Amino acid sequence: MSLLITGGAGFIGLNFINMMIQKEYMIVNLDALTYAANTKEVERLEQYSNYSFVQGNICDLELLNIIFEKYNIKNIIHFAAESHVDNSIANPQKFIETNIVGTFQLLETARRHWMEGPFRVKKGYEVSRFLHVSTDEVYGSLEEDDPIFTEETRYSPNSPYSSSKASSDLLVRSYHFTYGMNTLITNCSNNFGPFQHDEKLIPTVIRSALSHSEIPVYGEGKNIRDWLYVEDHCNALNIIFNNAKSGANYNIGGNNEKSNIEIVTMICDILDRIVPSNRISSYKELITFVQDRPGHDKRYAINSTKLKNELGWEPSQNFEKNLEKTIRWYIKKYGYIF
Repeated sequence: MSLLITGGAGFIGLNFINMMIQKEYMIVNLDALTYAANTKEVERLEQYSNYSFVQGNICDLELLNIIFEKYNIKNIIHFAAESHVDNSIANPQKFIETNIVGTFQLLETARRHWMEGPFRVKKGYEVSRFLHVSTDEVYGSLEEDDPIFTEETRYSPNSPYSSSKASSDLLVRSYHFTYGMNTLITNCSNNFGPFQHDEKLIPTVIRSALSHSEIPVYGEGKNIRDWLYVEDHCNALNIIFNNAKSGANYNIGGNNEKSNIEIVTMICDILDRIVPSNRISSYKELITFVQDRPGHDKRYAINSTKLKNELGWEPSQNFEKNLEKTIRWYIKKYGYIF
């Protein structure tokens, strides 16, 4: 069965393809190959006979139609998005175009290929579904004592990035309720693991420490995030895609609330143990607090109880082990060999 994965050269999409490539799907990876793409891994995947790569933009309606017709696309898992909050502050237009307009074009293409009309599915597309992968940032910010985000939490995005993702979520929801399309929405917490772009927090800390550069931490480092190992996230997506009821939405969290300074300190402690510096006594000496970014949400925390109760998914509970595994992957990437 054909499966279109958008953004499959990015962090989570690439990990998902690596998990799914041995299964029964014919995978079509559509990616624009922006600065955040992992082109080496995309080339490596070409060895698989059930995999095809198409370079292009999800806003390109003509290209989408060609892909749907050529590969008879029957399922979509939509990862493609501009995702770095700092970049959305500097250049919000790109986020509006990709995250909102691109999602709309993808939905419209799927609707025309799968549906005869509202609530009337074409023969052969009865089980076709569209899984939209989103973020917990659509819910806004929590204070320390606030209850954590559930699927019923009101959307309250605070950045151009989170606003664009909230908009795309609502578009996907509308296509289910207006046209009867088989859609699903997931909202995940902060992912970490292999193949994440260097601009993100954990790779930045590792790279800065190993080069003995300043390790930048916004504000006082007290902003709190719930950290989710990317393989756990991919497993959850696979379970949801194959088992969830049409129109469902699920939160996916790691049950690992940590402040940014806690994460930075943990990384430095692990690096001190496995690749100690010969220039300083601890990598923690490199921590430097920098001006906070505008509109920096204080805390995100995800409640995954619905996903656990309905579909039986839970994250692995070895956060420190997964963090060290991630650190060792980046150490090799940055030139250290064990």
